[in-house]
This record gives sequence, C-alpha cells and structure tokens, in this order.
Amino acid sequence: MNHTWLTIDCDDIRHVPKVQGHPTRSNSKTPSSTEKLSRQFISGMNGFENWMDKHLSPVTLFIIADMFESKEFSKWVDSIITKYGDRITIGCHGLTHRSWSAWSEDSAGFSIALEKATEIIIQHVGKNWRPWFRAPGGYIAPWMAKVIAQHGYTVDSSINPSWIVKKKSGKGNNWKKVREAIIDSKIIEREWLNKWGLPVNGPALSLFPLSIIAKTAWRQIPPILSVKQALTAPENPSFNITTIYWHILDHGRKNGNWSPPIPNSRFSLNINRSNTESLKTVN
Repeated sequence: MNHTWLTIDCDDIRHVPKVQGHPTRSNSKTPSSTEKLSRQFISGMNGFENWMDKHLSPVTLFIIADMFESKEFSKWVDSIITKYGDRITIGCHGLTHRSWSAWSEDSAGFSIALEKATEIIIQHVGKNWRPWFRAPGGYIAPWMAKVIAQHGYTVDSSINPSWIVKKKSGKGNNWKKVREAIIDSKIIEREWLNKWGLPVNGPALSLFPLSIIAKTAWRQIPPILSVKQALTAPENPSFNITTIYWHILDHGRKNGNWSPPIPNSRFSLNINRSNTESLKTVN
C-alpha cells in the first residue's frame, strides 16, 4: 500500500534564492540578519500549530541550521517537540540555503557545511532527529550524493522529477544521473510528487496555473503515514511513499489561516472519533 509522507521546509524569506544562495538569481550575496524572523514566518509558526491541533498526523520538518541562530525559532522548535512528541521528526535542509548544484562542484565545502549543519540540528532537536536530507531549493547534483552518504544520511528527498526544473541537477546533468548517484551511495531517494511531469509542491501550490494542477494532485494522495510508520518508513525501501512538501511560510498566508489542500479523508487512519469534528476545519 502507498502512503503519503508530509514534509515541511523551514525557510524564512531571507533564504529564497532571489535573496541568497544562488550565483545568478540572488540580489545579495550577504544574508540579512539570521537572528530575526520575518513577520510571515512568525505567523506561519502559529498557523502551523493551529493546523497541527486539528489532526493527529505526523510531519517531518526540514530545517536550515542557521535558523537556530534565532532564539525565537529555537524556543519554538523546542516547544513543538514537547507539544507534539513523535508526531514531529526533523531532517536537515542545509547549513544555509546555498543552491549547491548551481555553483561549481565543491565537495569539500559541501562536506564542511553539512557536518556543521548536522551538528547544530542534532544539538537542538535530540531524539526527534532523523538522518534525512533535503537540498536547499532542490538543487542537488550527482557529486553531492557521496558526501551526503559520508555524513551518515540514509534518506534524500531533493529530487523534483519535473522537466521544468531539470537544470537544478547541475550543468550537464539530469535527474537520472542524480538518481544513479544516490543509488550508488546506498541512500533511499524520496522524490517529490509530480503530476503530468509538472511540479505540484512548494511554490507550485500558489503559482497559477500550477496551483490548479497541484491541488488536483493533492486531492488524490494516498492515506498519510501513521505516527509509528513516519518514524522509520522514509528510510525503509519496502515502503511505497508519496512525498509532498510545503513551507512554514505558507502557514502565514491568509492571516495565518492557510492549510495544505489535503482531503480530510486522508487523515482518517490517524483520527479517532473524538477528533472528527475538529478535522472538518482543516481545509
């Protein structure tokens, strides 16, 4: 049976490629303050909790390590771990939001950054940590796979297998070459859901006309992983998983009332009768 893995990226506005991390798209090579969160991100944190309170399903947060330079973010992560327990698992989204495959190959630099990011995140999240990686912006090249494996990661969830974004695999590469490198490095790849070869995650949820296709695809997703399954299923090759993702920033939309377009029925395996009425308000 196929199951859906809910994943959320914790980028703030300062992390988007037009601001930092990309050699040609970024307006500034120097990030804004790493200690202060944007208003939308703060609204998103509150909106995320409101959404989590309406169901019992688990989620994996992919966190950029430099987010922990914000005391407010650090306290929030600690609070949601305390509040939701095993419903929260946490993976690595990089040290910063550097789009590694958009730059020249730099295994040494990537290795140093990944080691530091792993150290920081584990220090802050403890037992909720999982050795699961997502490249910032989905910018992953074949040369990165070996480095990811060397640092003990068992899962990668960076591939957006759409022809529209194939350039993210690096100059002269394609998603097939990335897959092969991931397999050779003995890492489990959890690609993002596509529909008709088009992106349906992250920015696609709000970019017309991709947003229409995305919502259609999300209405058809399989039931969500149970809390117990979500602790280990992503790294279990026998599990057939559909991976979807959005951002904490998304929860800051609509005055903090935004929620992902997931059908209520997909939560049914994880909801007991006392929560049914609450679940009706998720969408």
